[in-house]
Amino acid sequence: MALNVSYTISNTDEKILLNNILDIQEWVDGAIAGKINECWKRLEQEWTPKLMDDSNIESIPANKDLYVEMITSHSDYKNRSQRPEGEF
Repeated sequence: MALNVSYTISNTDEKILLNNILDIQEWVDGAIAGKINECWKRLEQEWTPKLMDDSNIESIPANKDLYVEMITSHSDYKNRSQRPEGEF
């Protein structure tokens, strides 16, 4: 399932952004892509050692989609809303 995200920017805020940004949509797309990349790196750094130490796992997928599916279906996995505050 893909998530479609939208946000309405007022005319005033658009003018403010255009004072410093050439293309607002390009900037938004870049900001989202950057955040996804940052979160991916943290997920990978956290979970690769856990998966390698799990004796129940015979192989770790090289495919990103399968890798993320393995992590998110793991019994120890908790997303941000399931973890205690302050735990990353």
